[in-house]
This record gives sequence, C-alpha cells and structure tokens, in this order.
Amino acid sequence: MKTLLTFAALALALLAPARAAEEGHAPGAKETYASGLGEIMSLQQMRHLKLWLAGAAKNWPLADYELDELKEGFDDVVKFFPVKDDLPIGQMAGSTAVPTLPDLKAAIDARDSKKFAAAFDKLTGACNACHQATKHEFIVIQRPTSSPYSNQSFTPKK
Repeated sequence: MKTLLTFAALALALLAPARAAEEGHAPGAKETYASGLGEIMSLQQMRHLKLWLAGAAKNWPLADYELDELKEGFDDVVKFFPVKDDLPIGQMAGSTAVPTLPDLKAAIDARDSKKFAAAFDKLTGACNACHQATKHEFIVIQRPTSSPYSNQSFTPKK
C-alpha cells in the first residue's frame, strides 16, 4: 500500500508541472496543485476494487477502512466539483453513490458477506448510473475479477 501511495504521489507531482505548462502558467509561479476529477475518480476506482477484495476475503477491518476512504473521495467530488462541464457532478455523486454507503457500512459492521455483496452491487450500479448521466457511459464499473495488488494480502489476520 505504501509503495502504491508513493507511486501515486510521485505521479501527481510529475503531472503538476506539465499541467501548469499546459495552462500557460509561468514556471516558478506560486500555485497550489489541485487534483482533477479524473485523478479523484481513478482513486475511487482503486478504493472500489480494494473494498470488494477486502469484503470477499471477509477482512472486515480492511473493508471498513476502504469504505471510509471511498466516502472521503466522494466528499472531495462533492466539494471540489459541484459543476464540471455544465453538469452538477457533485450533486449527482451525492445523490447516487453516497446514499449506497450506509448499507455497505451496515453489512461490514454485521460481517455479513451476502449483504455486503448486495450493497456493493448497489454502489457499483450507482457509479454506472452517474457515468451514464454525465455522458461517460463508456466507463463501466463492475465487480473485480482479480487483484492487481500482488503486494497486499487481503486475508484477515487471525
């Protein structure tokens, strides 16, 4: 996880100067980097995947952690992208995906795999509904079928 986060931070640091140059900002000008919606959503996709892997492995503490991270990501979308491309992105995320999170929390707290899978599928459906409504229907989210995280064990500690 630390390696992945280090890689993500390095990638963002490398992208910031290129983004500033694209936007015509002078080198050395004081400006704060702000993640774009695409960067936030890429992290959301990672969290979605890790949430599934943790729940499927019945690693409930990890699932709870990933759910909290996912919620924070949606909070960022709502806060930083109330409108993007003339669409109410923040409101849409807040009214489609965010309402599915309490069912996931309840399933995790109950350590109920069946309820977790159903709640996860509702979240996934909400993500896809939002993508369709924002003309990004080509982004289709699904249950993960494998793990790209060979450096992390999702098996709970005994």
